[in-house]
Amino acid sequence: MPAHPRIPGRRLTHSPGPTPLPDAVQHALMTQPMDLGDPRVAANVAACEAGIKRLLETDADTAVFFYSANGHGAWEVTIENLLPPGGLALIPGTGHFAQGWAEQTQALGRRTVMTPWQEGLPIDPAAVEQALRDDRAHEIVAVFFVHTDTASSVTSDALAMRRAIDAAGHPALLVLDGVASVGAMRIPMADWGVDVVVGASQKGLMLPPGLGWVAVNAKAGDRARANPAPRYYWDWERRRGPHNYQKFCGTVPQNLMFALEASLGLLDLEGHAAVYARHRWLAGAVQAAVAGWAEAGALGFFAQDPATRSVSVTTITTPPSLVMEDLRTL
Repeated sequence: MPAHPRIPGRRLTHSPGPTPLPDAVQHALMTQPMDLGDPRVAANVAACEAGIKRLLETDADTAVFFYSANGHGAWEVTIENLLPPGGLALIPGTGHFAQGWAEQTQALGRRTVMTPWQEGLPIDPAAVEQALRDDRAHEIVAVFFVHTDTASSVTSDALAMRRAIDAAGHPALLVLDGVASVGAMRIPMADWGVDVVVGASQKGLMLPPGLGWVAVNAKAGDRARANPAPRYYWDWERRRGPHNYQKFCGTVPQNLMFALEASLGLLDLEGHAAVYARHRWLAGAVQAAVAGWAEAGALGFFAQDPATRSVSVTTITTPPSLVMEDLRTL
């Protein structure tokens, strides 16, 4: 018998992503793909663009670009469009995913500066402001910050990031990684002064992995247009235009897009405020359970400040004697 046999019936996963798929999303994934010229494909793409904009409460000038990629692909999209060769990004420390974004940025021939990370704590806006003040030549092109770091389950204050940039009088763009937060909590892109939101399909949007996306405001679009870095598939400018073939630099990943339209429809039907309240309620229930276990010393919270604990993922600490793989096989 194999180590992990296939078990019949529906299995419910409680990982931070991939997440369970609603029936409507699964049904959409089974839709027969269509000819690229079918008007239903164009209508689907337009519906998904509009749905992401509604979710982000953004303005008409914001462009949404979709990619056949995971969240790391969406990171690369942002790096290649915004940073010139050798360009500099400020990446506030949040743990695993901030470090990963920095490594990927460096691997692509760009430079990074990071603020220190303290385990279990959110980004320190004062450290971000100081790093920008120290950049007197304004070499920093953008602040790449992970809104909710899945590994630490800490959510940092996005509006505080914008205030730090403004207080420093720095022209850096604000780029928010919303992979673990979009669809689970309110992210008013325009009101928070966010220039780019980076997202992926497999968490709050309730899709399988494989669809990355970015929402880009006009200011970030202008910066990208002036960026001399060579790019083709990732290029935002090449993806502007009325034709689906342009928007995807080739064939549309139709089934993921059909599923996204279904997912966005579910969020609209429930009402975004109700969706966010449901996530807060469920997160509160999980965190109440962890707090109970913590009283006996069996488990604890990695996120030290209750106000910064994510509504989409809860990271727990365990005694050194506990073998984590044993939890998966209980």
